[in-house]
Amino acid sequence: MKLLNQLEKKFGKYAIKNLMYYIILLYALGFAILLFQPDIYYNWLALDAQAILQGQIWRIFTYIIYPPSGSLITILISLYFYYIVGSMLERQWGTFRFNLYFFTGVLLHAVAAIFIYLVWGMVLMMGTYYLNLSMFFAFAALFPNMQVLFMWLIPIKMKYLAWIDGAYFVVTILAGFMSDYISPALYNRLAGFGIVANKAYAVMALVSLLNFLIYASTFGSVKRMSPKEVQRRAVYAQKVQQAQKMRDLPRHKCVICGRTEKD
Repeated sequence: MKLLNQLEKKFGKYAIKNLMYYIILLYALGFAILLFQPDIYYNWLALDAQAILQGQIWRIFTYIIYPPSGSLITILISLYFYYIVGSMLERQWGTFRFNLYFFTGVLLHAVAAIFIYLVWGMVLMMGTYYLNLSMFFAFAALFPNMQVLFMWLIPIKMKYLAWIDGAYFVVTILAGFMSDYISPALYNRLAGFGIVANKAYAVMALVSLLNFLIYASTFGSVKRMSPKEVQRRAVYAQKVQQAQKMRDLPRHKCVICGRTEKD
């Protein structure tokens, strides 16, 4: 916790406010690119570990524009849900901590992709699908008793959805590492639930889950901040902005012509 506070004090000014809003815009851009010019994404922007090792370092970050779904209706629902989750996490954790969590997950995905390429020779071009799912754990930890309409009909608490999300991660990881022993029938059945029995997918799911577990256990950041703490952070940020504006104001002004030392 002390380390996190020191990092926030030193680098907090560089954090991107309302980060999830810009991520949603990037997803929309990625959807448009994949719809009209998919070659641009796969040839220059995708998470291609082989290309990264050859010097195309920008792919470590540009791959995040890959949208969570290929269907327009599904992606609209997903983006709305991701925005709500990301915005509320940023509001509770603070801008810097949410930035740190998200971009740590982005970097871990890139490291996992390179690991998968070096060990199994597979080039896995994925987006931040598992990272977004891992944010749901943090959201459920903060608001376990919040009710949502599952399948738009059934009211269910967030903590129960988190258990379902956890089961999805566990099955994805186990099925991936045991993919050599899975029958074609079971493989197809798992695929019907959106689970791909593949070692590469298992590694991606594992690093996203570890990102949440490490962040929660090391920094204790899934703990919900009190209203006083939220207000204190908001007042502090406002005072910092006011102080910055005061520093930018001129200190001397001519009473005759009105010019300042800045003029």
